[in-house]
Amino acid sequence: MKNTTFWTTARDSFWFLPVVYGVCSIIAAGVITTLDVWLVPKASDSIPNILLTGQSIAKQLYAALITAMLTMTTISFSTIMVMLTTYSSQFSPRALQDFMQSKITQHVLGVYTFGFLFVLINLWLLTETNQQDLLSPFFTVIITMISLGFFILFIHFSARWAQVNFLIGVIRNKTSALISETFVERTYGEHQHWEPSQIDTIKEKDRQTIYARQSGYIQQVYYNYLINWASVNNMVLESTFQVGDYVPKGMPVFHLWTLGDKNNNLPEHDDFLVIGDERTDLQDIGFSIGKLVEIAVKALSPSMNDPNTAINCIHRIGGLLSELADHYYPVTYFSDKNGDLRFIMEQENFRDYLFLSFYQIKHYGKDDISVIYSMVDTLYKMAVVSEAAIQKEVWNFTQYTLEAVDSSNLSAMEYQHLKDITEKFAHFCGEEWDGEKAEG
Repeated sequence: MKNTTFWTTARDSFWFLPVVYGVCSIIAAGVITTLDVWLVPKASDSIPNILLTGQSIAKQLYAALITAMLTMTTISFSTIMVMLTTYSSQFSPRALQDFMQSKITQHVLGVYTFGFLFVLINLWLLTETNQQDLLSPFFTVIITMISLGFFILFIHFSARWAQVNFLIGVIRNKTSALISETFVERTYGEHQHWEPSQIDTIKEKDRQTIYARQSGYIQQVYYNYLINWASVNNMVLESTFQVGDYVPKGMPVFHLWTLGDKNNNLPEHDDFLVIGDERTDLQDIGFSIGKLVEIAVKALSPSMNDPNTAINCIHRIGGLLSELADHYYPVTYFSDKNGDLRFIMEQENFRDYLFLSFYQIKHYGKDDISVIYSMVDTLYKMAVVSEAAIQKEVWNFTQYTLEAVDSSNLSAMEYQHLKDITEKFAHFCGEEWDGEKAEG
């Protein structure tokens, strides 16, 4: 499991693909050089002249192509630095993960690494010999043309990512996929309730504890491996955290109860979960939604003053919460394939997702009626597509939101605009709303 964690981290890191491309470039240069040394002298008459180049021309060509490759690489790295600055100052530092982990960004830099090393190695291996015809310059030109195509692609790609609406759409789509993956049908059992007497019987046994070996954020839990391990060892585990929580070193992360003979060989927590220095969107729905919240809050800041971007984020967050409400059920107990309880883990309540998604936007946007109206309208639409229990939570949160609005400072038209959507919402939920409660 530790090897799996290492390879997953390496695969998702920024340097992995360029290193792979670099190794492939060295191999390709060796193969092409071998063809020049062994095949071309014997079969030069059978090879079209357009594919062959003399040594003097090859040297000039390689020198020019190395300069071209370095220029494209330099511009690309400069573009990346501009994107890093833009994201940090205008969007959200957390959104940098999405740009830097994009496969297009990594593949483009990988292609540049391949092309530069290929040209450099061919120039280095080009020695003064009596051989007049070389095949390697032709392949070098082809690789440089491919690199140019990737350079154009990267400029187009970066221009799109610099647009805040495109970034919001990317985050929304990734979070939507994460929600679907989180609530997909598993090979193990997921339950909201369990027989209390059985839980009490288990917890009466001697308890063992696994402690965090390092401080950091819970990034990922290996549910399948954890439940299978507990089944094989006839144990029940209970977590003291939720995905996305920060745990200090030495904090208990798992409690274990052995249903048979006591097991003195406790595993390390690395076998069951990943703890890292920052939150990720591997399993953390709240963190993914939080990126949109940060973009909205920054757009509402006096330095940005861009409420339309904030409203766009509110709509996207509302859509994600609607999808979450459609799939959501508060799983706490996990069983193995035989139906035996193996893992206990509290999950986030839906009202917690509501609060974390909107409370900062409410705080910083309470003086902008367009922001408050958009929040109420989004919450109303969320209630329309949700079941009764979710509707109740959404309505309660709407009342909490309206408490921040000072109605006495609103014009008659602004107040009427907000009142219409709120009364419509209250009527749909079968609730009563008194406009006087909205006064600050």
